[in-house]
Amino acid sequence: MSEQIRQNNIERFSGFSDLYDQSRPKAPVDLIGILTMYLGRSPEVIADVGCGTGLSSFIWLDHAKQIVGIEPNDDMRAVAMNRWQELGGPKQLQFVKGLSYELPLEDSSVDLVTCSQSFHWMDPQPTLQEFARVLRPGGIFAAYDCDWPPVASPQLEQAYEELIQLGDKRASELSETGKEAYKWPKDQHLQQIRKSGLFRYSREIVFHHWEDCDADRYANLALSQGGLQTALKLGADEIAAAAEQFRARVKQGFGGESRRILFGYRMRLGVK
Repeated sequence: MSEQIRQNNIERFSGFSDLYDQSRPKAPVDLIGILTMYLGRSPEVIADVGCGTGLSSFIWLDHAKQIVGIEPNDDMRAVAMNRWQELGGPKQLQFVKGLSYELPLEDSSVDLVTCSQSFHWMDPQPTLQEFARVLRPGGIFAAYDCDWPPVASPQLEQAYEELIQLGDKRASELSETGKEAYKWPKDQHLQQIRKSGLFRYSREIVFHHWEDCDADRYANLALSQGGLQTALKLGADEIAAAAEQFRARVKQGFGGESRRILFGYRMRLGVK
């Protein structure tokens, strides 16, 4: 990965950290059960890489002795730090600036390395080499991602997908040459883990999680996607208009009520 692409990927998430934090799902508690079962004990040290606003870090507070959230984007990390301060600054959790291929961690010092909806922004092979370096024997790397859109209704999901496709299209058209972000295919995560030759066992695990959601949150979930935000930052006024139309459609679909929606997850993991 070139330095320019790396910087583009980091900057993609600037400017909408609060919207991201308020809209995106928290990492589900089933994740803790699955990874603890695979580890065979409660983890002592966890590195949550590409942790964003900490949605995937705070869930471990009662389940690990030390959690290190590592995030290169200053806006995202600032939101995590604000919540950390609101909780009284728990000593077992810290947030630091860092890159996936240069972790500020000692060799064989970590039980779990997690990437919540972030591994596709990292150059996989150098990153996996670094993860293997910091993992203890028997330690686990787990990349887990949502399936978008969350399950609500055929009509809302189709409208969601159309808006995202429009945002991605306009972001690509308006981005200057060399300024585009690049993401690796999520459906190749497991192949990348196996290709590395660094993990003695690997597999994909599929699970789900229900959350309460109102119309505003469902609309904001779409608006928290990086492609839409990039298009808006680049001046695509028609995206703002399309987003408002989508919001109106979602409000009509929810009928003024909150409902349960389902987030599907795919986790690809490797055991060192």
